[in-house]
Amino acid sequence: MFAQIGLYLVEAVFGFFVTMLLARFHFQWLRVPFRNQIGEFVIATTNWLVLPVRRVVPGLAGLDLPTLLLAWLLQGASLWIQTQIVGSDLSALALGAIAAVDLLRYSLYILVFALIVQVLMSWINPYAPLAPIFDAAVRPFVRPIRRLVPPIAGIDLSPAILFILLQVLLFPVGALRVAAAAL
Repeated sequence: MFAQIGLYLVEAVFGFFVTMLLARFHFQWLRVPFRNQIGEFVIATTNWLVLPVRRVVPGLAGLDLPTLLLAWLLQGASLWIQTQIVGSDLSALALGAIAAVDLLRYSLYILVFALIVQVLMSWINPYAPLAPIFDAAVRPFVRPIRRLVPPIAGIDLSPAILFILLQVLLFPVGALRVAAAAL
């Protein structure tokens, strides 16, 4: 019972910070503005981690490499702590590979969340203050689908198609995680 509680707490705390770091990375990569409630929350919860690392690790080609590196290291630390709680042992290579796959998986979850919120906001209140944030996060992924599948009778099916594609993509990512554990 205590091991389960420990695993839950490690996953919750580390998962929160890894998700916030990935959101920060994706906001910057997708040029989503930070001057809003969500952006300010992400900055406030991650600045204490990111700013010291930025002094040592520079960005790369406009990407926030320190933030991505921190997310990977935190996910690796989370996995290592979880293996210590359950008493199993994984190599450093396996922990690093699983952490990298987990970042991809979390990124897909973030995109699915943003897509669902964007669709709901477009139906309920497209002029809400946070609507442009979710639209900016989803637009680069929906735009190519819109070119292939135009609206039918005024209904845009591209978010539904993207949702299905993301769900399908999560299957090989899960298999990749299992393969990484075998390293």
